Amino acid sequence: MSKSLQAIRGMNDILPEQTPLWRYFEGTVARLLDNYGYRQIRMPIVEFTELFKRSIGEVTDIVEKEMYTFDDRNGDSLTLRPEGTAACVRAVLEHGITGGGQVQKLWYIGPMFRHERPQKGRYRQFHQIGCEVFNLDGPDIDAELIVLTWRLWGELGIRDAVKLELNSLGTAQARARYRDALVEFLSARLEHLDEDNQRRLKTNPLRVLDTKNPDTQAVLVDAPKMADYLDEESRVHFEGLKARLDAAGIPYVINPKLVRGLDYYSKTVFEWVTDKLGAQGTVCAGGRYDGLVEQMGGKPTSGVGFAMGIERLVLMLEALDKVPEELARQVDVYLCAFGEAAELAALTLSERVRDQLPNLRLQINAGAGSFKSQFKKADKSGALYALILGDDELAQQVVGFKPLRGQGEQQSIAWDALAAHLATCVVQG
Repeated sequence: MSKSLQAIRGMNDILPEQTPLWRYFEGTVARLLDNYGYRQIRMPIVEFTELFKRSIGEVTDIVEKEMYTFDDRNGDSLTLRPEGTAACVRAVLEHGITGGGQVQKLWYIGPMFRHERPQKGRYRQFHQIGCEVFNLDGPDIDAELIVLTWRLWGELGIRDAVKLELNSLGTAQARARYRDALVEFLSARLEHLDEDNQRRLKTNPLRVLDTKNPDTQAVLVDAPKMADYLDEESRVHFEGLKARLDAAGIPYVINPKLVRGLDYYSKTVFEWVTDKLGAQGTVCAGGRYDGLVEQMGGKPTSGVGFAMGIERLVLMLEALDKVPEELARQVDVYLCAFGEAAELAALTLSERVRDQLPNLRLQINAGAGSFKSQFKKADKSGALYALILGDDELAQQVVGFKPLRGQGEQQSIAWDALAAHLATCVVQG
């Protein structure tokens, strides 16, 4: 196949054998968010470029290097969304759903796009589930977001593989004072900074704290600490968050170098990290952005949220062998029919069973070959049972019922009793 007919590098197909795990993960998260009172919102994949420049920050790596930006036929500059918060804020402003102090607890799911070097767990088209909460400014909602992710890790069976890191960036004013102190400190040590961190020092100094360069990390050991520059309001907020996490029994570590890569964060920032995925260790991250709505033209509105990477969490479930066994089986019952008359009866019978057992995964392979070849396909499907319908069964209005996994003799089941028999054997287990 020519290169032009292949998927773009870093933008991957999710194949049928992979989608059951994706659906399991997405369904688990969606159910949990519904239970906590969050409502789903769906935003466009493409937005005006100015939205991300104003929200994320023009001197961030995302805007400077990573966005997929193009001019449409009207000459407007458009961008494939690199993250979800800015688009969600745009949506709530455009539709006025946070006006008058209305509390909104929202969640979304979908693809994001960044032009990065593809590697395991990091792709150019990647998928996120995110939450955004507006008009709640206390530490209790920060804690709720962390608590519900902690509950999610428990349901997925991966709590022992993740660690919570916390920090507070303070208000914009406190952060500006700290930025000045950090720039003064690092400017006196420029020779120890690589070219990339020297550039960051001029454009986005706090990102130097996030560097992976060991020489720069050594310099940062003696650098000023954000905690020493926190305003009283942010300090009280952070202490309130820690008290709630302590009460909930959720372990955490304070990471003074945790800053996040976007300009809009303030006060609380957090990351769930793991050492099970190599260098790509962050699986969920977020924090407060109390000034973002106002920055984008709205009235002062508090905001807090998080996003989790679906690809990385799916990789974790596979690496830790936490994939539920039932996901490997996509069919419960496989119906084999032989002959024209049996095939017609199989269609009617299967629909009758589906009416009574809507959750049963029943597959028909009528007219698909000989008895032997159909049974091979039935076995390969992973089905627990095969149903057999031929001329003899048709005459007696029964089906052959044959276990394909484990012990058990083939038996004949009357058509009228089939649904009840399947409910006992398959649905109830």
